Amino acid sequence: MSTKNVQPNTASRPPVVVIMGHVDHGKSTLLDYIRKSNIVSGEAGGITQRISAYEVTHKDEHGANRLITFLDTPGHEAFSKMRARGATTADIAILVVSAEDSVKTQTLEAYQTIIDSKLPYIVAINKIDRPNANVEKVKMDLVEKGIYLEGFGGDIPFVPISAKEGTGVNDLLDMIILVADLNSFTGATNETARGVIIEAHRDPKRGVSATGIIKNGTVEAGMFIVAGTAITNTRIMENFLGKPIKTATMSSPISLVGFDVIPDIGSTFETFHTKKEAEQYIKEMHELLEKAGSKEGVTVTAKKVIPLIIKTDVAGTIEALEKEIAKINTDDLAFRIISKGVGAINESDLKLANSGTESLIVGFNVKIDNGARDLNESLKITVQTFDIIYKLTDWLKEVAEERRPRSEVMETIGTLKVLRTFSATKDKQVIGGKVTLGHVSEGGIVRVIRRDFEIGRGKIVGVQINKTKVKQVEEGTDCGLLVEAKIDIASGDVLEVFTTTIK
Repeated sequence: MSTKNVQPNTASRPPVVVIMGHVDHGKSTLLDYIRKSNIVSGEAGGITQRISAYEVTHKDEHGANRLITFLDTPGHEAFSKMRARGATTADIAILVVSAEDSVKTQTLEAYQTIIDSKLPYIVAINKIDRPNANVEKVKMDLVEKGIYLEGFGGDIPFVPISAKEGTGVNDLLDMIILVADLNSFTGATNETARGVIIEAHRDPKRGVSATGIIKNGTVEAGMFIVAGTAITNTRIMENFLGKPIKTATMSSPISLVGFDVIPDIGSTFETFHTKKEAEQYIKEMHELLEKAGSKEGVTVTAKKVIPLIIKTDVAGTIEALEKEIAKINTDDLAFRIISKGVGAINESDLKLANSGTESLIVGFNVKIDNGARDLNESLKITVQTFDIIYKLTDWLKEVAEERRPRSEVMETIGTLKVLRTFSATKDKQVIGGKVTLGHVSEGGIVRVIRRDFEIGRGKIVGVQINKTKVKQVEEGTDCGLLVEAKIDIASGDVLEVFTTTIK
């Protein structure tokens, strides 16, 4: 493992800022304005479904250029793990709240994540340009939820903004710089880089790549980076714009290409000068994992299990899907994920699905490759692809409803005590009795109970009261019945009239 024998060269570093809030409250639009590029229109369904990092420059009050790294995180409830990861990576949080919609469910979830992560934060009240905007109401709603803004019993800074028009955005950036200066974020530039993997995916042409944020130190071309047990060299290293770079330092987002396997999202990465050092570190990591018993087992106790294969474009989406799928599982049916990975749906996925019964393959923001498509013409495996997470989960809910085990629920609607038996022909018998509960009616299906045990079933084909035909007899009334049954009904038997429902 690499050792650091030099004295740390401490220096101030740019803040890493995570933007959080409820879906559709304008987080991506805010970044769009800051970066002067469009990141909203490129998102499926208009919502951000992966975490991204961007570096911007802002002039402070002294005219100096100050770097700020922004993390954009999804607001949809399914992506809570992603948001938590962003919060642990960041130095400062911006809680975006719509001036129209005020405080919502994911607003409070995001706030709790910020508090749990002990991040300094700023409230950005967005959409002040909208006709229905009510900034004062938002302030009061925040106070009611324990978020005490400056001037409202607390010290939490807030900035009214319009991300769409740009109103107040410079004030927000100034506030970020102020908060950063107050907290004095520093690091050691002359140490080898350490950071966090925030996203990873498999590119069909370039292989496995990952996005990371450098928390400390510096990385240079020719070094080796290890994330968990994944390793790559820095021969191909890019900035957030996709441009090749030779060096990067604290707070910078970097893209690394060439990992041997997809690194775990949220894992820390370490940098080494030589491949030997990196491999030794991986060896030690394997030993630690073995000792800790890192493999997690899942026991499914449901009556019916549907094997499921998941393929996505980036690793971070897998955990969001796992969370949503867990919500669908019930006591009588569960999806069991037998394989998950990044990249197009391929022949191996089809062959794995074909090894079991009723297996499904779902893809998120990926396609099925030509070889797999051709193979599936004969295998007929159910394969579905989606670009919006709730459409995928809605489809799985439909599948679950179609395939869940059905049970027959029996409901007793009336009982009759048999008092006398009369004439009988082949399978029909005339009996006299009294309705003791509910009602009995023509066409009713009955269970014949003798000494608390069912001895057979039949059907009421005729009903009379005082020799007059009727359709139904209510509780407490004597009547005569013509019952069709393959058993002999005797005095003292009880007839239970019931209905069945498939649930």
